[in-house]
Amino acid sequence: MSTFTLPNTVPPVEITLPEGLSKEQLLKFPAFKDWLSNLQHNLALQDHEDHAFHSNRYELRSIEVNSFVMFGDNPGFIKIQATVQNADDDGGLPGTVFLRGGSVAMLIILQPDDVPEGTEEDKYVILTVQPRIAAGSLAFPELPAGMLDGNGNFKGKAAKEIDEEVGISIPEEQLVDMTDDALKSTNISGLWRKPESKSDPMDGIKEQLWSAMYPSPGACDEFIRLYLHQKRLPRSSMEKLKGKQTGLRAEGEKITIKLVRLEDLWKEAGRDAKALAALALYEGLRRETRLPAMYHS
Repeated sequence: MSTFTLPNTVPPVEITLPEGLSKEQLLKFPAFKDWLSNLQHNLALQDHEDHAFHSNRYELRSIEVNSFVMFGDNPGFIKIQATVQNADDDGGLPGTVFLRGGSVAMLIILQPDDVPEGTEEDKYVILTVQPRIAAGSLAFPELPAGMLDGNGNFKGKAAKEIDEEVGISIPEEQLVDMTDDALKSTNISGLWRKPESKSDPMDGIKEQLWSAMYPSPGACDEFIRLYLHQKRLPRSSMEKLKGKQTGLRAEGEKITIKLVRLEDLWKEAGRDAKALAALALYEGLRRETRLPAMYHS
C-alpha cells in the first residue's frame, strides 16, 4: 500500500494505492481522469448560492483504490472507494465506483431496396450474439459495441467495431450520434435549484457529463455513445448476413450475426440496455424528423 496527495486539491485529497499500481499509472488512466474532472467540476457548482447543497456542500475527501486489472502495461479496469462528505458528516454520498471508461454502440438499420423509400416498412436491425461471461451467458444478443481505447475518436471507434463485429465497412461521416443530437440541448442543472427559488441564477450552467447513456451510474462510470446507421441494400445481401460468424478470434470474440425486425427489437434485445436506449433515441429523433435519409449500398 502507498499513499499520495492529489495535486492542486482543496481540501487535500489523499489517495491510497494497492501494491502493483503506481501514482503515474492511475493519473494517466483515461477513465480516472474523466471521472475526476467531471466530479470536481460538478462539486464546484455548489459555489452558486442557489444550489441545493450550497449551505452544506459536499467535498471529495479521499480515494482508495481497491483493485485493478491491467491491459498490457496500462490499467484497464479500476475499482475505487471515493469518500464524498459534507460538514455534517452525514455518512456521505455512495462512492464505490468501477472505472472502465467510455464505449460506443451502433444501431444499424437495414431496409431492402425494393421497399418504397421514406417508410418504416420492412426495416431490420443487426444484433451480435456472443458469450458474455459477466452475464453468465454463452449467447447474449446485443447491439454491436466496443470500448474506447483512449484516443477520443468516438466515430472512428464505432466504424471500426462495425467492421470487426459485423463485417460491414461504414464511413465515419455516415454515422449519426444519436446521444449527442438528443442531449446537447438539455440542461440538468435546474434539478438542483432550491424548491423555494423564484429565479434561476443557475440557468445555462450545466453539470459536466458526457453526451452519452450511463447504463449503471450507481456503481460504474461507463458511458456509451449511441450511433445510428441506416442503409438500403438488396435482399440477397441481407440474407448473406444472417448467421454470419465474425469477430476477432485472437481476442476471444466469437460472434454470430442475427437480423431482427425493427418493431421486434424491444423484445429480441430486451436484456441489452444499449438496444433499448438506442431504440428510444431513434424513435424520439424520428418523431421530431431529425434523422437523415437512408444511405444506399
